[in-house]
Formats: sequence, C-alpha cells, structure tokens
Amino acid sequence: MNETIRTLIDKVKADSLSGIVQPKETIVTLLGISQDSDEYRYLCQSAYEASKQITGGEAYLWGAIGVDFAVCPMNCRFCSLGEAWGIVKESKSFSQSEIISQIQEYVQQGIRFIVLRTTEFYSIDTLCDFLKSIRCEVPGEYELVLNIGEFDLKKADKIHASGADGVYHALRLREGIDTIFDPKDRLNTLASVRDSQLKLIHLVEPVGPEHTNEEIADVLLNSIRYGVVVSGAMARTPVKGTPLGELPALSEKRLAQIIAVTRLCSGVRDICAHPPSKAVIQSGANVVVIERGAIPRDTEVADSLWNAFTPDTAKAYFTECGYQVIQKRENVPI
Repeated sequence: MNETIRTLIDKVKADSLSGIVQPKETIVTLLGISQDSDEYRYLCQSAYEASKQITGGEAYLWGAIGVDFAVCPMNCRFCSLGEAWGIVKESKSFSQSEIISQIQEYVQQGIRFIVLRTTEFYSIDTLCDFLKSIRCEVPGEYELVLNIGEFDLKKADKIHASGADGVYHALRLREGIDTIFDPKDRLNTLASVRDSQLKLIHLVEPVGPEHTNEEIADVLLNSIRYGVVVSGAMARTPVKGTPLGELPALSEKRLAQIIAVTRLCSGVRDICAHPPSKAVIQSGANVVVIERGAIPRDTEVADSLWNAFTPDTAKAYFTECGYQVIQKRENVPI
C-alpha cells in the first residue's frame, strides 16, 4: 500500500471525528484512488469505521413520494419528465388524501425523512396546504422535506411555518450544461434555505462516470458552504429516451468511493447514498432512500415501492452492517 495515501486517509479519518472539512485538493486526491487497489479498500473501511463512531451506529430511512408525474419544460438531460423527450404520455398527480395515506405507511415503517418531490412549477402554496394537513392528520416522529423548484426567503419561511423541517435542493453537476437552469438561481434558493429555519439536504448528483473528481469536489464543497445537514451522493440513472440515456451508469464501487470521501471529508453527520446497497453502507452511508410515485429516473409511475426496495430490505442491510435504524427524537430502534 502507498504509505503517503495511507497516512492521508488516517489523517482525514481523525479529522472527520471532529467535523473538519477537507480542502478540495484532498477530496480530489481521494476520489482519484484506483478502485482495484488496496488504498481503495482502506479508504472505504476507514470511512465505515468513522461513520460508526460519528453516528453511534444510528441509521435512518428516507422515504420519497413523487407527487406529480407530469411533463416539465426545464428538460434536464437526465430526467424522464422533460417535456421535449416525449416520455410522459399521460399526467398523474397524487391527491392530498393519497399523499397522507402514503405518509402514514412511511411513518408506520419507521421512516425518518419524508420527502415530497414535485416538478419545477408545482404550486408551493398548494404544498404548504398539504403540509398543514399532514401535520394535523399524521402524528409521529418524522421530518417533512420538500424537493421543489426555486423560491426566495419569504417562501422558505412560509414552507417552514407550514410544517416542513427541511428542503432538498442542489446545485447539480453540470448545472447550466445538462440543464437549462441558471446556476445563480439554484444558489439563490440555497441561500434562502440557509437564511431560513429550514434544514438543507443536498446530495452530489446526478453522478455519472463522465464527471471528473474536480466537478464532484466542487459540488460537495458548495453544499457545505450553504450549511448542508444531510449530504451524500446519487448516481445518474440512464433513462432510455433522454439525451443522457445511452451513457453508462455509475458503478457501485465508484458510488461507494464517493460516499467514503464524503463521509471523511465533509464534516456532515448524516450521509445518504442512492441507489442503496450494502457496499455504500460499508463505505460510510447511514441513510438510504425508499421511493414511490413519479420517479425522474423512470418512465412510469411507481405505484408500489420503486425497484421493490422496501423499508424491511433497508433495515436488513443496515442490521447486517452493524447499524440500528432509528426514528428521530425518540431514538427507538425500528
């Protein structure tokens, strides 16, 4: 094993236990380790050990609900919902009662983060009404999160007052290139989240083998500047019929490496990996995603859980890796 790399990994592991954020050059170096090397295996093992110490062996489930399966005029080159791709033939949107029923199931299954995801221009005011009803009708120790379009500080305050704990929002990889979003608009929304009482959840996404170590490091460090509290990475899923649909998918080993580097270098306690696997958990992730409804990585509505990945499967993964799935605040194993 290269002793210089081993020493670097030992240093960032020790730093991670104190929440120290690493500089870009360190992140790029660790992302550049060959996935067929002893250094790679040492990196992932070190991240796993750090994760167990940092989290106390606590893991959490993230349950997403894609509210509306509808065409979106933003036409992100990796998203199945882009109007220009013609994949969505018939729109479908869940009603408030359907959303509440699905959330009740998620809460009963011990899910901590419940995320309502919509297309870009879905009404925030409507979602705020949903949030109020959900809080009235679904008791439990869970966090409500919105994954929506752009908004300002006034809207952020309204979202929080309506019952949301946080927002998922990201400056994505190759924003303004693979999307038509102005990166400044994304940053303005991130600033609105930072300046409000909302928590920021922000993964490095959507990652493919086409993205460089430098690009990944830049997106990670940007999220840290805006106060991310749940970090991690999501792989780009090749969707046939989209402009990026023929590009290869990210390998499980590469995703595990990005998770390991995020765990060791970000200073963030909770690290999410998507898609889930035991490999990413054994590389430092303590959050995985269960989802249903409109999935921007699929061409059909997932009426049941996407890819048949269930809370029980997620719990089994975590148990096998030495974690306990915890529901927030009560700290009771699920």
